[in-house]
Amino acid sequence: MSIRLEKPFQVLNEENIEPIQAQLGVYQLAEPNGYVIYIGYAGGRSLFGLNSELKKELELRAGKETLFRYEVNMQYITRYEELLMLHKSDFGELPERVVQEHPHKVGTLNPLS
Repeated sequence: MSIRLEKPFQVLNEENIEPIQAQLGVYQLAEPNGYVIYIGYAGGRSLFGLNSELKKELELRAGKETLFRYEVNMQYITRYEELLMLHKSDFGELPERVVQEHPHKVGTLNPLS
């Protein structure tokens, strides 16, 4: 079992967000080429979970083609931190917006694959 979020990306639009239920979890936003530009989560303070967080992202990214993928996960903070560590391991740094919004130290992770 991989620790990477391996679901295929979808286009961030109302049609693709609508079926997503009000559940806790994590998500990634990416440019059209698949490069991850943001990692976020829907936690206990997210009114309608992943659905509302992704709708907020759609509004923030209005006019910019964006992809997303998500994972329902009750341990969303642990999974969020894990995805941040993977991104940092792969690219040497965190996405810029993550650093601006959530300036905190991230542990080190050295995945085998």
